[in-house]
Amino acid sequence: MSKISKLASDIKTFGAQRVLASSWASSLSTELRKRVEEETITKRIDKGRYVCRKGEKATEWFCVVEGLIKVSIESSEGKEVSFIGVPSGGWFGEGALLKNESRLYDAIALRPSIVAFVPRSTFFLLLETSVTFNRFLLLQLNERLGQFVGMVKHGRLLAPEARLATELAALFNPVLYPGHRESIPISQEELSHLVGLSRQRVNSALKKLATAGLLRVHYRSITIVDLDRLRAFDQQ
Repeated sequence: MSKISKLASDIKTFGAQRVLASSWASSLSTELRKRVEEETITKRIDKGRYVCRKGEKATEWFCVVEGLIKVSIESSEGKEVSFIGVPSGGWFGEGALLKNESRLYDAIALRPSIVAFVPRSTFFLLLETSVTFNRFLLLQLNERLGQFVGMVKHGRLLAPEARLATELAALFNPVLYPGHRESIPISQEELSHLVGLSRQRVNSALKKLATAGLLRVHYRSITIVDLDRLRAFDQQ
């Protein structure tokens, strides 16, 4: 039985615990921790279902408690552009909250996932009262900016191997996605959705990266052997 199935009966408690385990929550007062725990809503999102849709009013901040979420848009011609993949431990959605605007993207589950929804009112309470939360958010926004600059680069300039290397390295960003050290559970199908390549191209690119000694490919998981070289692969 999967972890998600085991936790289905106590999903709210599990989600709140994972949210409060975040680095920004360590210095919160007992009262603030209680507010976050009581006001956070945790949901199971089935594969292929949406966490949020483009055009919706931003009313929550999202934490991927377990699973993998793809953030993307679809053009009027039906062409999809994938922005980022958010693995377990990652947060997203703060930009639209801060700007008080509608979502500019879709967020969809690539596998059965558990997502915590922190309400807008709770988010701004933390913003107004916690220095630690503000520092966390500043680092989050700075890292996200760098990630999107890299995304533009790999989408326009890089070969498939370098595009895949960039995406994999991003999933191991210690600021945005804490908790990942060497391995991440992910399938080649999920990677193809994130990078915008066919499974065959992803398989070929993974083999080349493995041959270069940067990673090891397992069944539905990848182990990073040399993260620094993986990050710099597009410069080789």
